Amino acid sequence: MTDVTESAEPTEPPLDLLYSETEEDLRAAVRALLADRAGHQVVLGLIESDSPYVPGLWKPLAADIGAAGLLVPEKLGGQGASHREAAVVLEELGRAVTPLPYLSSSVVATETLLALAGESEAAAGLLAELAGGRAVAVLAVPLSTAPGAELPLTGPVAGVADAAIADVLLVPRADGLYAVPAAEATVEPQTPLDLTRPLARVTTGEGSGTRLAGPEATGPAVRRGLLAGAGLLASEQLGLAEWCLEETVRYTRERHQFNRPVGSFQALKHRMAQLWLDLVGARAAARAAADSLATGSADAPLIVAVAQAYCSKVAVRAAEECVQLHGGIGMTWEHPAHLALKRAKSDQIALGSAGRHQDVIAALVGLEPPV
Repeated sequence: MTDVTESAEPTEPPLDLLYSETEEDLRAAVRALLADRAGHQVVLGLIESDSPYVPGLWKPLAADIGAAGLLVPEKLGGQGASHREAAVVLEELGRAVTPLPYLSSSVVATETLLALAGESEAAAGLLAELAGGRAVAVLAVPLSTAPGAELPLTGPVAGVADAAIADVLLVPRADGLYAVPAAEATVEPQTPLDLTRPLARVTTGEGSGTRLAGPEATGPAVRRGLLAGAGLLASEQLGLAEWCLEETVRYTRERHQFNRPVGSFQALKHRMAQLWLDLVGARAAARAAADSLATGSADAPLIVAVAQAYCSKVAVRAAEECVQLHGGIGMTWEHPAHLALKRAKSDQIALGSAGRHQDVIAALVGLEPPV
């Protein structure tokens, strides 16, 4: 009799959706820092200034806590952690709607450089600078660019997130990927919907900067960076949605109408209960995406697409409910609910829309489009 256990093909380990003690310690450190330096009132006071970035916040987060180097191996100057830990940082940044270039620099640009570090000394050197929090790099593609999408290879590039604060721009061109110092580029601010994540039009001179990779390596490297960005963006959306629900529950407990808390009304209970159920699903999807990226799962593209298709919608719905259930105060500039709503709407099209990710899911699992 044949032993089927011996002939069976090896399978990947099951996804780990739980948070480790180390991850919870990291969460506590990031949350304490943001509460001390970048509360909602601080952000509200900066969003219409020349720069929404909180002064003096990047170094404590990136270097002192070590968040910027979580994805970078120790031999390259990083912390040697994984996407799971980076996801926790993004959950907290999402909760606070913090204006920082963490997603663009410490995830997308860092992952892109990691794909090239073994072959390019320049890429490895820049990676060490990013991991130590000494520099910020931004991939010069529109924020809406999805993993696997066609890249802009010539001319100005509009809608580049966090370009205004970048030290280095990673510029894809027809002959490869270049690292261009921001001082050698023209960065023109654009007006974004989400004022906490500034966008800009970037123009670089042809041939400027240091060539990091040829055209054969550029596509896979950029795709890796964008895939990691899309997967961990789900964690930012999760953190934002969790804050929206918690803030709404708190407010409806305190707000009284007809001599009773408005949160005790059955209709509002149902709305918040449904949102909580949506959040449970979003947490599972976001954690699955982070874990699949951390383990290098072959199913990572599918799991990331599922997470983005689901979490982007949950974040928008949570923010909309937060605004509506706060009543009149939720519609004002004084309340941070509008920060959450604008970030959620911006994130909904960042790194690929939900519809595009649904198309990816259909292609990967072999679903035929309707005739």
